[in-house]
Amino acid sequence: MESISNDARPLSSFAQPPSAQACYDREKEPYTAVVDAHFHPRPFGGSAIPPAELFEYFDKTTVRFVNYFGIGQVLELDSGCTYYLDCPGVAAKPSIKNDFVNGMEVKAYPHENLHVTLSMTFMDLANPENITDLIALYDKEYPGMFSWSGELNVMKQALLGNKHEPSTEASIDDWAPFMAILKERGIPVTLHSDLGNDRNTTEFLPLMEYILSSYPDNKIVWAHMGLSKELSNMNPYTHVSTMKRLLDKYPNLMLDISWDVLYNSYHEWGPVFIEFFNSYPTRILPGTDFVAAGTKDFAMYAKELDVTSRALKALDDNAFRLIALGENYFRLMDLDYNAPNICSATD
Repeated sequence: MESISNDARPLSSFAQPPSAQACYDREKEPYTAVVDAHFHPRPFGGSAIPPAELFEYFDKTTVRFVNYFGIGQVLELDSGCTYYLDCPGVAAKPSIKNDFVNGMEVKAYPHENLHVTLSMTFMDLANPENITDLIALYDKEYPGMFSWSGELNVMKQALLGNKHEPSTEASIDDWAPFMAILKERGIPVTLHSDLGNDRNTTEFLPLMEYILSSYPDNKIVWAHMGLSKELSNMNPYTHVSTMKRLLDKYPNLMLDISWDVLYNSYHEWGPVFIEFFNSYPTRILPGTDFVAAGTKDFAMYAKELDVTSRALKALDDNAFRLIALGENYFRLMDLDYNAPNICSATD
């Protein structure tokens, strides 16, 4: 087999079996991921980057598969706010607004070089009583179109100033009806659940453990490996050992390594995390956590894709193929796509 040029591979190439694709030459081809499993095409408030422009962004990068996460917590429409931290006291409440816009735009702007996975992000995990009814509404309005759920907030400390209501064990018990639907349909759910903070690094870990023990058969993706801007000083060995323990105990748990907060906080401990990713290569998903506010541009997305992909550059070939080249994502979603093989020295 021969490797291809530095040009990013088209979506169509991943539809071929690995043996029919050119092998991936890691010395010549990009280290950035082909999957952005954590992407927000709309901001918390205000205007968004137009969809046609967004698709051009992906075309210019390696990304061929993207999860369209709405912002589940939309700021009050009359507030004039675009970012929650700039507007303390303004409520950010779960809503169907972004999901419905995403569904309409994906239909209105089809793109042959991009596979978009639509995600339901409306779910209020602290008050889950009407979630099944709203899933039925999605089934009616967008039949078969939403095949992911999340990013949903269990505990997000950064949103507490915007009237975010964290989940409790009692509310988690009440998730059972909608989690049964997700399990039946094989729909993954991405949860934002802060691990802790600089005062108590594992303060909220019991919440996540309660979720995992309550719904072990659901495909659960823990966003950002539990990290946040409120948690920047956790011992990396303790963090990794916690993740390993949970991955060993719960076979359906996966971690996403989106958001530059991971790199900014822990890049000096890179070898610790690289060893971890290489040891658990089937349990990791890449992503940017980019929020496509209308004030942003391509350079900003390209930078976030680069920063969140830097760890991928150091992975061994097996982990790189599974994580960066999308094999984990394809198998999780049961998609008819395949990651290419990595070129050997003889290739």
